[in-house]
Amino acid sequence: MSALSGLRVLDLSRVLAGPWAGQMLADLGADVVKVERPGVGDDTRAWGPPYLRDAEGRDTSEAAYFLSANRNKRSVTIDFTLPEGQQQVRELVARADVLIENFKVGGLAAYGLDYASLRQLNPRLIYCSVTGFGQDGPYAKRAGYDFMIQAMGGLMSITGRAENEEGAGPVKAGVALTDILTGLYASNAILAALNERERSGLGQHIDLALLDVQVACLGNQALNYLTTGKPPQRLGNAHPNIVPYQDFPTADGDFILTVGNDGQFRRFCEVAGHPEWASDARFASNAQRVANRELLIPLIRQATVFRTTAQWIAELEQAGVPCGPINDLAQVFDDAQIKARGVEISLPHTLAGEVKLVANPIRLSRTPVEYRKAPPLLGEHNAEVLADWLGEQPTE
Repeated sequence: MSALSGLRVLDLSRVLAGPWAGQMLADLGADVVKVERPGVGDDTRAWGPPYLRDAEGRDTSEAAYFLSANRNKRSVTIDFTLPEGQQQVRELVARADVLIENFKVGGLAAYGLDYASLRQLNPRLIYCSVTGFGQDGPYAKRAGYDFMIQAMGGLMSITGRAENEEGAGPVKAGVALTDILTGLYASNAILAALNERERSGLGQHIDLALLDVQVACLGNQALNYLTTGKPPQRLGNAHPNIVPYQDFPTADGDFILTVGNDGQFRRFCEVAGHPEWASDARFASNAQRVANRELLIPLIRQATVFRTTAQWIAELEQAGVPCGPINDLAQVFDDAQIKARGVEISLPHTLAGEVKLVANPIRLSRTPVEYRKAPPLLGEHNAEVLADWLGEQPTE
């Protein structure tokens, strides 16, 4: 028995934030049924190349993007713009614990599939709505996309090279980080609502906005602003509150140095051959190093270029100073620690024989994550779900 065995989730969402939440619940054992448009499916099925390849190396219909967020789900195709499709969704809702959707505000009301309508049918239903800006406010009716939200929510203002550096300017994160974080918040909210339902017997509506999540995840940078009234600026790979905590050049590339306290800084100085830095009044404490970063960082850069990345990592690890290489994804998946942790997995796939995926990072000792199903083909489980959920017998 998995942690969420017996939980039924109806996933009406598309693209990334909602599907990421659904995949999280599915990995933990929930029966997640993905409802898709007949003949088209989730938008991300077409977001390629790259596409999954079959044994002969030919592209299949399954885009890598879709594969990233739809493991352990079953796919059914229902056109709920039609009355018969709406009725079919309602029949599934009557047997569901959770519904996830990411339509525009009010978009499902036209089909009688909004929370106000469905809670009359199933008062225990947890109904999770994911939108760009939430269910209310002046922007509620707008569509929201991750890239735009990273800009509006402040993340891009603190990401990228500093204004006085070549190539300065705001930069988005390399993945749709706001979508993924919203999916994680959504799965947390759903589990909280399910726990509360054990006491009240009632479901509830969850209103999640990408913009809210983006601002909430600014973390220390948001508090840096709220504490001082001064908007933080871009610092490239440097840290606003810790020094040295950034990339440095080596004889054959670059490495990351993450000094978290004064003791680590003292040990770094010894390895670097400059123990005097640790006793220098300008650098002796982190607060002093932050105030004098423009003096200290060039000194460190002048020292790091004389050893290779591997030499720095070996010597600093021996001294207990956190550091690491800057890996591309080929190096990531070839890393000994990644291999030891089983981060890359593979599952049988109908079209390709097998599909490689990234494992869920949650490790539960008694009810571990189970990888039961590869991301589904469009409508692959139509008959199976109708039989399991509604008791309908497949037609000959």
